[in-house]
Amino acid sequence: MSDFGTIAGKVVVITGGARGIGLATATALQALGAKIAIGDIDETTVKESGAARGFDVYGRLDVTDHQSFEAFLDDVERRLGPVDVLINNAGIMPTGRVVDEPDQITKRILDINVYGVILGSKLAIARMLPRGRGHVINIASLAGETHIPGLATYNASKHAVLGFTDTLREEYRGTGLRFSSVLPTLTKTELGTGITAPKALRPAEPEEIADAIAKLIVAPRSKVRVTTVAGLISQVVGLLPEAWGDALGRALGAQTAFLDDVDADARKAYEHRVRD
Repeated sequence: MSDFGTIAGKVVVITGGARGIGLATATALQALGAKIAIGDIDETTVKESGAARGFDVYGRLDVTDHQSFEAFLDDVERRLGPVDVLINNAGIMPTGRVVDEPDQITKRILDINVYGVILGSKLAIARMLPRGRGHVINIASLAGETHIPGLATYNASKHAVLGFTDTLREEYRGTGLRFSSVLPTLTKTELGTGITAPKALRPAEPEEIADAIAKLIVAPRSKVRVTTVAGLISQVVGLLPEAWGDALGRALGAQTAFLDDVDADARKAYEHRVRD
């Protein structure tokens, strides 16, 4: 059983905290006594979410802009004290065939999902190293260790997050800093709107991801996969010969889940928002 009492008093910064996994995580950690700071590019929604839940710090944060990210962390540390945990959660997931993906969308996915994680991690490390403590948790995806048609650039971005986080874990071994990746399956948030989970893979609730993150803070480890079943399937597919793994993915419906089976009308609002 996790000793969640150790979370009390920790200063936790969460990017992409206005909604979805970020907001669920902020809510759960606040209930456990953490001091919560959420940032999001959507200034209106992040302020509404932060005010409604009484978070300690909330405001606009562009994870692709060095000045914005540094200023946000400065404000948090000025008001709450040194950052104990940074959760790089901000990310977007446009769907469709890569040949139809506009260049600006490709760049936007990589800017937010990869550069934003790298930038946030660098800024956090610079603050944490002198203190000899701190934890960076990067939200990846099970897509980061698989290959799902309709998510080519997203898959690439999450593979990058996993490789980056694993490298930091070794690069800063012995410094007192910890680095973890969280690999959710398709989750019931706006990001997953209009998508039906492949067979045998129920979508996760954002609260399940939040609970996994809370446990990571208490007992750090390199990776956690949510849900357990989806994580096991992902690992098994990775161990199988290529043809067998691909066939299993097709049998589960992964070949069409993010392409032909997407409800484009239901997904329209999300796709429009993340493309702006």
